[in-house]
Amino acid sequence: MRKILVGISGASSCELGFLLLKHLREKGQIYAIVSKNAKISFTKENSLLENIDFLQHIKDKFELEHVNFLDNEDISQCVASGSFGIETTFITPCSINTLAKITCGINDTLLTRAAGVALKERKKLILGVREMPYSTLNLEQMVKLSSYGAIIAPPVMASYAKIDNLEKLYEFIIGKWLDLANIEHNLYQRWQ
Repeated sequence: MRKILVGISGASSCELGFLLLKHLREKGQIYAIVSKNAKISFTKENSLLENIDFLQHIKDKFELEHVNFLDNEDISQCVASGSFGIETTFITPCSINTLAKITCGINDTLLTRAAGVALKERKKLILGVREMPYSTLNLEQMVKLSSYGAIIAPPVMASYAKIDNLEKLYEFIIGKWLDLANIEHNLYQRWQ
């Protein structure tokens, strides 16, 4: 059974990461890391009370009982080792801060360590970089990571997908990410 990791960092549109986790149901053993800033961002974007049980709220809202959530501050977790065998690592949204740390090899959290493991083990690392516009520095970091084998896949829509609501937009983007990981789905209408 394939092992898949989804990292959710502190950029806008954290909902995309949680929806990706939902669509990975029955696709293998699923692991997730949610950064502190992702929790802050999601809480503010969704007007949540700050004293709620965040993890339980996410599990209930997105039906994530199949996901193994890991502590981003504990770098002794299973995904910190290449021998654990994560096949694909998604980081979505991938904040510019996370992008910069991965580019420089800074493994100070479980999320950045797992990305470093994906690169060193030559496994799929798919980064849904969330920023607009990109600075020259951001672009250089993406080029560098791409040259190391990472796949840079910002959440961008396409007109041919006949998107008429936000849910379909999210499904199109998630479907494109799943395509990159060779995971079957029916989330969007393909080009005819």
